[in-house]
Amino acid sequence: MKILVVDDEQDVKVLFQQRFRKEIRKGELNFVFAFSGEEALEKMESMDQEAVLILSDINMPGMSGLELLKKIKENYVAPPPVVMMVTAYGDEENRNTSKALGADDFLTKPLDFNELKTKLKDMV
Repeated sequence: MKILVVDDEQDVKVLFQQRFRKEIRKGELNFVFAFSGEEALEKMESMDQEAVLILSDINMPGMSGLELLKKIKENYVAPPPVVMMVTAYGDEENRNTSKALGADDFLTKPLDFNELKTKLKDMV
């Protein structure tokens, strides 16, 4: 399963590579990283919609995760990727806006990687 992780924090890449080392080595999960909403759209274009799941931070400079979510849901419909929004703020406004824009799930930072692994296994 190809997963696009979108977060302006560079250390997220190392964190995911460490936490999913076994799944990556077995070829079960393939992570692609983008460090802005704009870069995420470029990667999606070049991947020809291979990403099955997109994990996107909400609060990023430039294009926010909510703006990215809106563009993904408008432009990538067949097949639609699953989009999980991630934010450091568990506030209801971001959660409600994410759901209204079509987010499939909502996670808060710091990420509970055991919970995320369970969600990913349910998708496979």
